[in-house]
Formats: sequence, C-alpha cells, structure tokens
Amino acid sequence: MAELVYGSCVAFGPYAAILRGESGSGKSDLALRCLSLVDDAKHMPRLVADDQVNVRRSEDGLLHASPPKPLENKMEVRGLGIIDVECLPEAQLVAVCDLVEEAAVPRMPPEHPDTLTIDGVALPIIRLAPFHASAAMKVRLAVLAAASSSIRR
Repeated sequence: MAELVYGSCVAFGPYAAILRGESGSGKSDLALRCLSLVDDAKHMPRLVADDQVNVRRSEDGLLHASPPKPLENKMEVRGLGIIDVECLPEAQLVAVCDLVEEAAVPRMPPEHPDTLTIDGVALPIIRLAPFHASAAMKVRLAVLAAASSSIRR
C-alpha cells in the first residue's frame, strides 16, 4: 500500500529524491530548476510528482515514488499557475532533501545522517537551502550519491 508524502519529487535517471519543506519554502521552484539541468541521457532530470508523492515498497525492498493520479503531469509554478509537465511514472526513491534556512545547513554532513523511514526502509535526509544558485545541482549530486550507496548495500 502506498504512503502519501507531502513534497515534490525529482528523478535523475531512475533514481529520485523527495523535496520537503514548509508551504512556500521553494519545493516546486527547486524541482523546476532541477528539470533545467543539462545532463547526459543516463541521468536525465524528470519530475515524478509535485506537491504530493505516493511511496510504496516493492517486493525487492526498494522504495518507489509515483504521482497521485489527480496530480499526475501537473506542476504548480508560482506566477504561472498549474502547468502541464510530463512526469516520470515511477522512480526508485533514494533520498530526502529537506529545504531549510541557510543557517540550518551543515557545512559538512554528519557521519551518520538523519534518516526518514518509510515502510521499514531508511532514506538519508540532506538539508539544503533551496534558493542557493547551486541547490539544483546539490539535489542531483545527493540523488546520485545516495543511489550509488544503495546499490552497494
């Protein structure tokens, strides 16, 4: 059974992260900036879901993110309203990015990062300041690093 998580979800290739934060914290804006990153075909950025994300655990123990049907292929863009964006139907969820004030972002990540556990699977939580110029690239790097780590397990 799927668990509903509030946030936006972006994928780089088959791997994704959920962007969480308070209302108005920049989740959709950061997701939109992630989509604008130029990348190779193997790690092409794609929107999975905006505002709400279905998360389910598969038989192989991996978490998968998908858009709730009513929000599928939709994204809220401040100033433009709700726009149509082709969403990736599903991606392997490997990380959570919590959007926080700059002062709450550690210079160096802790040796043992906080985690969010969904259906028995722990995901690393990365804290990011959403409006930094490098925030979208940091999401990409976090997703690919977490994917590499989860593949080695």
